[in-house]
Amino acid sequence: MPDLRPLQLTPKIDPITQSVLAEDAVLRQLVDGLGSPLNIVLPEALDTNVEAFRAVYRQHRLRGRVYFAHKANRSVALVRHLAADAEAGIDVASLAELQAALSAGFAPERIVATGPKNREFLWLAALSGIIVNADSLDELSELAAVIAARRLPRARIMVRFSEFASHGVQLVSRRSRFGVPFAQLAEALDRVDKHANQLDLVGVSYHLDTIGLPEKAVALEGCLAALDACRRRGGTAWSLDIGGGFGVNYLADGREWERYTSELAQAVLGRRAPMTWNGHGYGLRNEAGTLRGSLGLYPAYRPISGPGYLDQLLRAAAPGQRRPLGTLLLDSMYDLDIEPGRALLDQCGLVLARVLEVRGGEDGGANPDHGDQRETLVRLDLNARDISLEEHGVLMDPVVISAAPPGPIEAYLLGNLCLESDLITRRKVVLSRRPRPGDLLAFVNTAGYFMDFSATRALHQPIARKVALFQGGDGWSWCLDEHYWPVHERAEAA
Repeated sequence: MPDLRPLQLTPKIDPITQSVLAEDAVLRQLVDGLGSPLNIVLPEALDTNVEAFRAVYRQHRLRGRVYFAHKANRSVALVRHLAADAEAGIDVASLAELQAALSAGFAPERIVATGPKNREFLWLAALSGIIVNADSLDELSELAAVIAARRLPRARIMVRFSEFASHGVQLVSRRSRFGVPFAQLAEALDRVDKHANQLDLVGVSYHLDTIGLPEKAVALEGCLAALDACRRRGGTAWSLDIGGGFGVNYLADGREWERYTSELAQAVLGRRAPMTWNGHGYGLRNEAGTLRGSLGLYPAYRPISGPGYLDQLLRAAAPGQRRPLGTLLLDSMYDLDIEPGRALLDQCGLVLARVLEVRGGEDGGANPDHGDQRETLVRLDLNARDISLEEHGVLMDPVVISAAPPGPIEAYLLGNLCLESDLITRRKVVLSRRPRPGDLLAFVNTAGYFMDFSATRALHQPIARKVALFQGGDGWSWCLDEHYWPVHERAEAA
């Protein structure tokens, strides 16, 4: 017999997030006062994530800096909270992010600049004395020219490499628009030597847009070789920055993920009822009864992610040497730097949205006010860019905050833009109960990239306000994101 259970994707919810969801009266007051959608960040949750990464460092007896990738969230509160941790660093990828990090209290030695940089960004980076992770050979020359023209102090730099190949193993990292091709290592070191009065090479780096462990192992081994080459030239570079990409586990049950992806394939082939809006296949397609394409989704269930993934990488054997990468780092006495964004923000925030309308689906029949519509459609006061789950390929069900009687239903979530494409998710989500207008849906674990990375003011719809919740006294307290300072909760506790 066919399995007729709803195809739910239950989000993983840690105790700190569950504690916030239990404050339904507070959440309603916040949305009533500040509008829908509303972004909530939980700065204190950062502490647990940072410490988990540090525990991996201790286990492998490695030194180095954990840099937070600022681009994952614009929150002022999160950055200020991290600035209060003397060991934490921050990775900035724009002039404005650098200004935000400096104003939040980060000392220059705790800041690294990555990504493409314009002249203004390079000037402030050099003036403030942060580490500049150069993305190209031309960027090295431009930085040196800025320093020479303005008579600025010598800048600490790293060089980012890409397109690594492993000797003896048929594995090559994919092409990237970022970084210097590893084949140009000698040219990069020559360029640094040419500008020795302006540039001080302290390390090398990579950042791959992949979760594939073998590719990252090849890149890490290549960077170790680059550091060795630098030292043979008499350099003193000591640091290797491997970027981010450690991942997050978004779902509570791996069996749900396996069942959903399996049933999606059957739906694309027409062997079961559609599961998505207009038969969207998330990269899969039906060609004359044969399944083609590849599933374009983030693996929402990842039993090994974040700090666990870093540990797994360090235990992996270097492709060319068959020794653990962590051991090679330790033996060479090189520092290891990382730049997690998504992984550091695990369980650090959620997005609230008010339900505007619910149509169809009740008792399995049509809604006479909206034609022959048998699917349940829930229209929310937010749009797909306010909670960009689909854009990042992450599937998980929202949490219903309602006094309605429990009973799971499947529904499509519609946004507030006058666009056919404004679907919060193209799959049917499973809700714990049928919501009513005025109820709230909470999209949990959305601090990393989902809540504001893609937000726009399309159709003059407002961008979500952001508040910080922190524990003080007998429960949760809150303030506007820009008004948060790390002394708040400590003053309350005292």
